[in-house]
Amino acid sequence: MPLDFRKKQILQAIVDDYIESAEPIASKSLVSKHDFHVSSATVRNEMADLELMGYLEQPHTSAGRIPSDKGYREYVDSLMHVEELSNEEAQEISQRMTDSVEELTGLLRKASSALAEQTGYMSLALSPRLHKSYLTQLKMMMIEPGKVLVVVVLSAGVVKDRLVRIPDFLNADQVFQISRAIESGLCGKSLEEITLVTVTTAARDAHLPDSLLNQILYEAYTAIKQADNLEIYMDGTNHMLSFPEFHDNNRARGLFDTLSKDGIIAGYVNEVGESSTTPSYMIRIGQEIQLVGLHDCSFITTTYNVGDKIAGNIGVIGPKRMDYSKVISQISFVRTTINDQLKKLKEANGGTE
Repeated sequence: MPLDFRKKQILQAIVDDYIESAEPIASKSLVSKHDFHVSSATVRNEMADLELMGYLEQPHTSAGRIPSDKGYREYVDSLMHVEELSNEEAQEISQRMTDSVEELTGLLRKASSALAEQTGYMSLALSPRLHKSYLTQLKMMMIEPGKVLVVVVLSAGVVKDRLVRIPDFLNADQVFQISRAIESGLCGKSLEEITLVTVTTAARDAHLPDSLLNQILYEAYTAIKQADNLEIYMDGTNHMLSFPEFHDNNRARGLFDTLSKDGIIAGYVNEVGESSTTPSYMIRIGQEIQLVGLHDCSFITTTYNVGDKIAGNIGVIGPKRMDYSKVISQISFVRTTINDQLKKLKEANGGTE
């Protein structure tokens, strides 16, 4: 049954007040704070109906009501008004994200930090799905005998490095020859085109004996392919402990056990992003988040682009009573800023993906 105007008014007021206070909302406080033009008894009856319909819940120890997952869903889908970001907030986010960012990894770290700072919740940024990106540079630098730093640069503006072990008898000049040959042979190839065979073929131009080449080629190949691994940059996890919802030790432990498993969070966010029909943002509430430990949370995610294609995701995790309106305006602005910065990085790397 659809909600009538009065029930929508009351549900919106309850969600707004609960977001602000974290205390169950009683009919008396609603009547004193909001001008419904009806009696306290009428508001009580409407609240009882909303509870029967599944939009409100009553905590055991309180006479007040709190929104259910269904109530929050109705709120975000139909009742809330997304706030405009203030000029001061926009300026602060821009300054945090555009100061000396020369590659994507740094940009995503700054985006996650800016979101956590501005929202007061936990934030995350997920690296792009890069298999369509191509190799622009590969450098192998001798750190000390037996240790080489492999640096992979991709067209999306991503820079990845990996410290690898090699035989002690390889010298810096030989390592340089190998990396130069691989870079020359594979520059412009997409990650999905690069195989161990193509790496081996390219390295033949180093004109070194196979006994030397074979010791290092697999490490170079692994470093290139691992540049496509999903990485997640999380910030503000400590903010979650400040909310009453997580003062309970079991709830807090369940949340942090899941958050500590980066691969689970990254995989879930990536899966949600790929199943999306690309709205400007997507909201998951409570039981809709199919991850153990996050059922007391809400999750707002959006995508950012490299060129005209979706590349990765950014998101905010907070309690179910998070300030949805403000977070949506903030995450939308961060998304736009990332897209603008990635466009500049793409142009600096030759204007193609």
